[in-house]
Amino acid sequence: MNAAPTSARKQNPKNVAFIGDYLPRQCGIATFTADMYQSYARYIPEATPWIVSVNDTTEGYDYPDEVRYDFFQHDLEAYRKAAEFINSKNAEVVCLQHEYGIYGGSAGNYILTLLRGLTMPVITTFHTILKTPDQDQLLTLKAIADLSARVVCMSEKGRLFLTTIYEIPDEKIDVIAHGIPDMAFVDPHFYKDRFGLEGKQVLLTFGLLSPNKGIENVINALPRIVEQFPDVVYMVLGATHPHLIRHEGEAYRDKLKQLAESNGVRSNVQFYNQFVELDDLLEFLGAADIYITPYLNPAQITSGTLAYSVGVGKAVISTPYWHAEELLADDRGRLVPFNDSEAIADQVINLLSDEPARHAMRKRAYLMGRSMTWENVINQYADSFAQARRERMSATYTPGLYPGGLGGGLHLPTLKLDHLYRLSDSTGIIQHARYHLPFYEEGYCTDDNARALILTLLLKEAGVHDHRVDQLADTYMAFINYAYSAEHRQFRNFMSYDRRWLEEVGSEDSTGRTIWALGTCIGRTDEHNPLSWAMTLFEQVLPTTLTMKSPRSWAFALLGIHEYLKRFSDDRLAKTIRKKLVAKLMFRFSETATHDWPWFENTVAYDNGVLCHALLVSGDAEAVAVGLKALTWLMELQTPKQTSASEKQTHFQPIGSNGFHAKGLHRAEFDQQPLEAQSSISACLKAYRLTGDTEWQRRAMRVFHWFTGHNDLGLPLYDAMTGGCRDGLHIDRVNQNQGAESTLSYLLSLAELQLAFQPSIEKSIARSSVSTLS
Repeated sequence: MNAAPTSARKQNPKNVAFIGDYLPRQCGIATFTADMYQSYARYIPEATPWIVSVNDTTEGYDYPDEVRYDFFQHDLEAYRKAAEFINSKNAEVVCLQHEYGIYGGSAGNYILTLLRGLTMPVITTFHTILKTPDQDQLLTLKAIADLSARVVCMSEKGRLFLTTIYEIPDEKIDVIAHGIPDMAFVDPHFYKDRFGLEGKQVLLTFGLLSPNKGIENVINALPRIVEQFPDVVYMVLGATHPHLIRHEGEAYRDKLKQLAESNGVRSNVQFYNQFVELDDLLEFLGAADIYITPYLNPAQITSGTLAYSVGVGKAVISTPYWHAEELLADDRGRLVPFNDSEAIADQVINLLSDEPARHAMRKRAYLMGRSMTWENVINQYADSFAQARRERMSATYTPGLYPGGLGGGLHLPTLKLDHLYRLSDSTGIIQHARYHLPFYEEGYCTDDNARALILTLLLKEAGVHDHRVDQLADTYMAFINYAYSAEHRQFRNFMSYDRRWLEEVGSEDSTGRTIWALGTCIGRTDEHNPLSWAMTLFEQVLPTTLTMKSPRSWAFALLGIHEYLKRFSDDRLAKTIRKKLVAKLMFRFSETATHDWPWFENTVAYDNGVLCHALLVSGDAEAVAVGLKALTWLMELQTPKQTSASEKQTHFQPIGSNGFHAKGLHRAEFDQQPLEAQSSISACLKAYRLTGDTEWQRRAMRVFHWFTGHNDLGLPLYDAMTGGCRDGLHIDRVNQNQGAESTLSYLLSLAELQLAFQPSIEKSIARSSVSTLS
């Protein structure tokens, strides 16, 4: 039952920041980054990706809305600020596009400043992997890899270089092909009329124009080709590289035109000086009979233009640079030597003369390209992102790291009430926070005010003499008093910040929790006025519990009755209702419980410990036995499965609220909630008091240390600076908001433990810096 759930383990991150350059900047990496963003937004459900773009000019570009932040590549301080921005946006992962030329510093090492400042996993795609890097290039790439949770390359040759030259562990590397558009396998004639090329044989090269592309060699091959195929047209598609424009203007393009003129093939060469969008590019590709990449250098680990051409089913002729050797293997294309115009002419003539061979090559390329479509590629990236988060979890969690975490110690933090005061005003406790600040927009709820009242009662019982705690107790009681609906004999739950009730009656659980608070007030207060007030409401609402259908409402009410009976042990009505509610819970257990599922429902959901706790306080021996059995199973379920015989089960792993745990299915591991820890601690402490078995004591302490960092991520939820508790544990990070439910769960847990093991906690109360209530 404790096996890691596939659904949770493969949960794709939604809030992803992509770093690279971006359109409308004319650059292959910019196009790739844009394709990644668009594909992630399209194919990953509920994803909200966004872009951080690096600029090669101080003025930047007129970016689309998805670019949330941009900075100048040569401004080192801007890299630090970019990291701060990404952290403040709580990105779940960052995906970095790396190319030596787009970041500032020696070999682009300014990017290291940004990466060192990030708090989330980084996945880096290396677009250039040099076989013979200089020292700066080597050190920069290795440092980027060290700061990355995972790295991606686009070919097996790239993987080989990363492991042997850059000494990156093979298990850290994902080989993911360059993504391509999903285009139908079409006859080139379908698109030729778009360019006025009906009846022509079309050759195509596209990409930013620069001397390393080897286009001269194709133009030098054209005279022989035109001799046999006079209608051949060679389309050279792409704007001149911006860096070349800045230094030389269009001198290189003019040189190519002059070469075509001197070769007598000027009418057979068409230059398209434009940076094309995807739709236009697909039309150019569609019209081509043969695609040619005549690059001059073997040291090219990735070619997006080649990937596009193979993926859409073009017949391809290429020089044998690294990516082409791999992609065109198994007769998916033809390779020619570098700087060999005669070989290019031979292969073009052969393919134009042998239509069946050309189409068979196209088909092989197209079929292989189905695995390279952006839908497939982006899902591989999503898997890599998810794996990076899992690996970060296992890297940050170290068993036995936290004092007392093994249950052998009872070291408890100082009780600090600052955040309780911060969240509370003259109306009640604000239910939500943004970071540590009360989020007034979402108002109040009776659930939290009932919990808060219980906390003040525990503090008073422990001897805390602080007028602010007394004042808060009155405030919470007044809120509950106002929440009561005499018409329904239940409590309203949600109130807006302007004190308007948002419903006629709240959930059954909220009424049950309020009964728990009222019973606690009756059982634990020595003051006449609170006792009389609570008695009146308790008697009016208690019978309503018998008509409720929620097992948790019964359990909360049973906890309230248990507290009430501490003062009035012979109240026949309370004892009768207790007996009936216990019977309801026992019947639920008998309906669903099996040998391997000793539970009250077919789903282990939220606040689970209260179901066991309610039976432990029932006063019925059979019910107590069932409560212990269910609690034992629940705690085993919420302890990670051992992966080796020597590993001890040492930390708490509450059922995740993102799916819970349905019978027969994998449990959700995230999002883990403080409420689950608090109810587990209360139940374990009661089991300890009932049985005297110190294992329950150790379990309670183990659960408590989940708050302080002894958890799946090794990250604390309790914030010692504010006194608040963060709202939950996600698969890769902590929810930074510190709402009432979470903070009260922590404070109730700590107060209960201190009452159990340190009877007088007055001296451990940290004097708050907050002197007045708002």
